[in-house]
Amino acid sequence: MMIRPPNDEGLMIIPQTDHSRFVGQLAAHWGNDQFETPRPYDSVARAAAFHDYGWLRYETDPDFDERTGETPDFIHSVVTALQLEGYAWTHDWLLGPDPYASLLSNMHRTGIWRGRYGAIQHPGHPTFPDLGPDIENFIAHSEHQQKEGLELLDKAEFRTNFRLLQVWDILGIYFCCQAPYADYIEPVPVRYDQADGEGVRMDLIPLSPTKVRFSPYPFDVPNLHVQISYKQLPRSRWPDANSFRKDYFRAETKLLDIELCA
Repeated sequence: MMIRPPNDEGLMIIPQTDHSRFVGQLAAHWGNDQFETPRPYDSVARAAAFHDYGWLRYETDPDFDERTGETPDFIHSVVTALQLEGYAWTHDWLLGPDPYASLLSNMHRTGIWRGRYGAIQHPGHPTFPDLGPDIENFIAHSEHQQKEGLELLDKAEFRTNFRLLQVWDILGIYFCCQAPYADYIEPVPVRYDQADGEGVRMDLIPLSPTKVRFSPYPFDVPNLHVQISYKQLPRSRWPDANSFRKDYFRAETKLLDIELCA
């Protein structure tokens, strides 16, 4: 789950599946005179919207750290065998009827552990020096699936779509984990005929806590309004797991409205 820093109202938790749907909104509206619309559109938009649904089971029983009295964010959650099964379920069952979307989601998942396969220069990506045998076996199996799937596809086009998914995922993290701040993403693909690694620097300029200017602007309407669904919990620490889960399941669901402008 993605967790914003606590404030006077308590704790804002964005479940990973809600982050995923937000990313899908960005993908669905990507494209204008300067930025090519994703293709194949349905498959790319579908992969973006559901790429993190491997967390669905986790969200029914989120972790609780008895030492700190907190629930960990997605970076500090322990990846269990059940979690790996959830990732595989996303690729094989949820997105399986759309092999292109399944493959894109599959490569995104392993790319999280492999530095996004060099798709992004900035912002930097965390390194994982010791993933352990379970995750390494999962990666090896997934990368074998990816190699087989890519044999039937336009590899350059697929690589561009993989790069775009990394951009959208980073934007999802940018908006879900804290209030907007000045930053940039580089390189961002503009066209499908660009070489791997080519693209533009996209600056993010916050105008308010809920409004951000993009330069250059990649969306299909001048002012794009998007929403993030989140849980509002009354506090950020709990005496025990039962108290946390009671607040978690009781939490009011709210929408954070965000405006993206040129």
